[in-house]
Amino acid sequence: MDNLKIRIITLSDSASKGIYEDKSGPEIREFLLKHYEGKSTDISINVIPDEKEDLLNLLKKYTDEEAEVIITTGGTGIGPRDITPDVVTGFADKLIPGIMDHIRVKYGENIPNALLSRSVAAVKENTLIYTLPGSVKAVREYMVEILKTMDHLFKMLKGEGH
Repeated sequence: MDNLKIRIITLSDSASKGIYEDKSGPEIREFLLKHYEGKSTDISINVIPDEKEDLLNLLKKYTDEEAEVIITTGGTGIGPRDITPDVVTGFADKLIPGIMDHIRVKYGENIPNALLSRSVAAVKENTLIYTLPGSVKAVREYMVEILKTMDHLFKMLKGEGH
């Protein structure tokens, strides 16, 4: 794909206030740059608080701008401020449960807490959306698996994948 438009959204009350530095968003960016090395990519990171309206507004904006991929990090647990999967599920046209189920099972074998993630993968119009946990370690695990299928999903969205 030429000039791949990817938007990363970090959901963190603390990082959005500057209390600590966002490390998960930049980690996702590094994985993408390495994967798409030599190809034209337009990748941006936006850090927002764990607020439903803020996330929904960015999802709509990036979908309207025809981003190929939106990847969120943070807000996938069961805490009172963890709203990411719920917002994305309500926003999406279709869910793609297999990717996240695979990741939970693969890493949950050795790290039972990985089974507690509520991460989802979805499609809205022609945009792929992935919700990743907020830890850098989890981002690495998820990105390794996600990138195995992402290019095929682009083809499927265009009606080319079989």
